[in-house]
Amino acid sequence: MAVRCSDVEQAYGDFRARREATVWQRLNRVLGVLLFVAIWLVIVSLFVPPYKKLTQSRAEIDNLQAQVNEQKTYLETIARDRLDLMKEGETIFRLEPTQDTKRKDSARR
Repeated sequence: MAVRCSDVEQAYGDFRARREATVWQRLNRVLGVLLFVAIWLVIVSLFVPPYKKLTQSRAEIDNLQAQVNEQKTYLETIARDRLDLMKEGETIFRLEPTQDTKRKDSARR
């Protein structure tokens, strides 16, 4: 069985056409993946800065609320000690030094 030159060229031509088609298909797939990655990166780059700012704002709010709570405790302590204020329903017992204790303190000075 002899193989003719035209048969070989035709078979080679079919192989070459199939090979070129697969190359273009691969290039199209690669291009599609790259396009998908580029779009994904654009979307991520649009949402990351506002998210960081939101996170920083929440941390700042938590910090300020902690400061306010500390100030409330401090103001309550000052109001009770210096201004003799009390809460509703509270009973305050005040212990005052006796006369002997006052004389000893003044003698020491």
